[in-house]
Amino acid sequence: MAPQTKRKICVMGFRAVGKSTITIQYVDKHCPDTYNPTIENTFQKVIKLGSREYSTEIIDTAGQDEYSILQKQYSVGIHGYILVYSVTSASSLEVVKVLNDKILNALGTEKIPRVLVGNKSDLEGERQISKEEAQSLANKWECAFCECSGKNNVNVEEVFKLMLQEIDKSQQPEQQQNSGLTIK
Repeated sequence: MAPQTKRKICVMGFRAVGKSTITIQYVDKHCPDTYNPTIENTFQKVIKLGSREYSTEIIDTAGQDEYSILQKQYSVGIHGYILVYSVTSASSLEVVKVLNDKILNALGTEKIPRVLVGNKSDLEGERQISKEEAQSLANKWECAFCECSGKNNVNVEEVFKLMLQEIDKSQQPEQQQNSGLTIK
């Protein structure tokens, strides 16, 4: 059995977009009953992807806004970022754009493994952001994209598997890179 590969993932986004719901649904297999604003939580999970196992630390951050300062612990030692917006909130996508810029500036790079995630896909009637708009942004950023419903556990596992795939791709630049991966 191959040793586990360590990965540190940071989940970021605007307040109340469902960062904790996605994380808790994935790690603990249940949806929180009530909304409690997160200060910060760290979760551990071993994720099996293909023949490899990843010892994963998932940092569920407090809700960010466009004025939040990117805290140093969110830029040091992080392998990848899950950037969450709500498909029912155009402003939450604008915050993710600002967060993306802050991360890239803090790291002094143009590319870092990221997954753009549209949560609350179960609220189709309240949708403000189309899949096409978000996919276009992900293509521009050369990152993976996925919509999910943390509440209904739809595509939640795929979010984290996409993240690990993006990290692996970035660490193997000699291999053909396929940017803009999408899980439907």
